[in-house]
Amino acid sequence: MWGARARRAPVRTRSSESAAARDIVVRMAARKKVARAAPEPSTPPPDLNGFALPAPIEPMLAKATDAIPSGEGWIYEPKWDGFRAIVFRRGPAVYTQSRDLKPLDRYFPELSEALREALPDDCVLDGEIVIAGPKGLDFDALQLRLHPAASRIAKLAAETPSSFVAFDALSLGGRDLRDVPQAERRRLLEEALAHVAPPVHLTPVTRDHAGAEEWLKRFEGAGLDGVIAKREEGLYQPGKRAMMKIKHARTAECAIAGFRWHKAGKDTLVGSLLLGLYDAEGTLHHVGVTSSFTMARRKELAEELQPLRDGAWEAHPWRAWAEAESADGTTRMPGAPSRWNAQKDLSWEPLRIERVCEVKYDHLQGDRFRHAATFLRFRPDKEPRDCRYDQLEVTPAYELAKVFGAGARS
Repeated sequence: MWGARARRAPVRTRSSESAAARDIVVRMAARKKVARAAPEPSTPPPDLNGFALPAPIEPMLAKATDAIPSGEGWIYEPKWDGFRAIVFRRGPAVYTQSRDLKPLDRYFPELSEALREALPDDCVLDGEIVIAGPKGLDFDALQLRLHPAASRIAKLAAETPSSFVAFDALSLGGRDLRDVPQAERRRLLEEALAHVAPPVHLTPVTRDHAGAEEWLKRFEGAGLDGVIAKREEGLYQPGKRAMMKIKHARTAECAIAGFRWHKAGKDTLVGSLLLGLYDAEGTLHHVGVTSSFTMARRKELAEELQPLRDGAWEAHPWRAWAEAESADGTTRMPGAPSRWNAQKDLSWEPLRIERVCEVKYDHLQGDRFRHAATFLRFRPDKEPRDCRYDQLEVTPAYELAKVFGAGARS
């Protein structure tokens, strides 16, 4: 269905994944998905004091850990790669809030009616807005929704309609559940959403550590971001890092093609290094950045990289690429405007491509690192031309239908 070509054989479906559960996201594929924090819309939201809990509410957060915690009393969920959203519903009023407490409804107009019909009255649910593409969750399609033009949003809503995946309940039937243990909140959420249909979904859970480990390996092929671990006795703590998140971590050797200055010291402090990987045809692609340096190290890097700036632009492989971008508008170069902050300076300084560094990354989104990579070390023993895509681990495709069918009550 959404299977991308992989270098390893896909994992077989577990026996617990029913045909009905598979069909949930077969239909979900036809709708695709979207969401995340965005600028304030121009249309006013409904009366935020008219809901069971006054909006906005800070979402409960997660802190990173290297391994899935084991032992009794843990509940595990997939970590969705979308826009965090808290949905308030009472009567005909629906209000969707982003992680940074801003309204999202303007950017996902197709969801409002679906949420009004699917969710129980007088509730507040925590979850994620996602878009499903041919290869799984499509975060790039999600970002495209953050557009000032209503006509553009309407067009994208028709082409890539969004879905909401619920994973916690802050309020049901007007009852504040934030001081109710996680296990009981989950039980109540399952009862409330027992009959929901796309584009609204209930995230699967498991209490089996081995099953969660398997999820961490298999679900990445559907574009998910890792695993979330919650204590059964845990309360909902707005703004607190009261959950655990376990993400995929791998290393790659990348060519250093440029850098950006740090906002605290242009010409004296390096902010981030621009990373590149070569494809099979020998084209260098911008795959992301690494910026995990101390202030002292940033100053040292400015001095170390200075010799590589001389004559860098004349033969730089991204020079023609940047010129092509201005013509077709489809290639995202390192100096392209930020979707999140139009005032942010993303200008960059080219370097002669002579140095290599090793970084840690979680996973790819298309042909780029999904998040900023963590700098590990320089590799003077490596040639930039040896920094190719074929060094990266390829995750077998995994259908989103299997995510919804795997371990909903295991």
